[in-house]
Amino acid sequence: MITTEPSMTNLFLQLGLDASADAIAGFIAQHQLATEVEVADAPFWSDAQRQFLAESLQADAAWSTVVDELNEALHEDAVKAARGL
Repeated sequence: MITTEPSMTNLFLQLGLDASADAIAGFIAQHQLATEVEVADAPFWSDAQRQFLAESLQADAAWSTVVDELNEALHEDAVKAARGL
């Protein structure tokens, strides 16, 4: 059972990624997704990372809000492009 408080920093730690503010911002900037790609289906995740993200969303777990935030951040460029921004 995961008892860590859900936050973007802790999500990155849970995923085994660098959780510094600069690393999170860099990861998001470098891993933008097309609108049709679900966050858990992104090609850059390992199987374990993909499973954690998918289960967090499906179970509407405590992590789901933070995973949703990550999803929105990873789709930001695609959303802006769709809006013509």
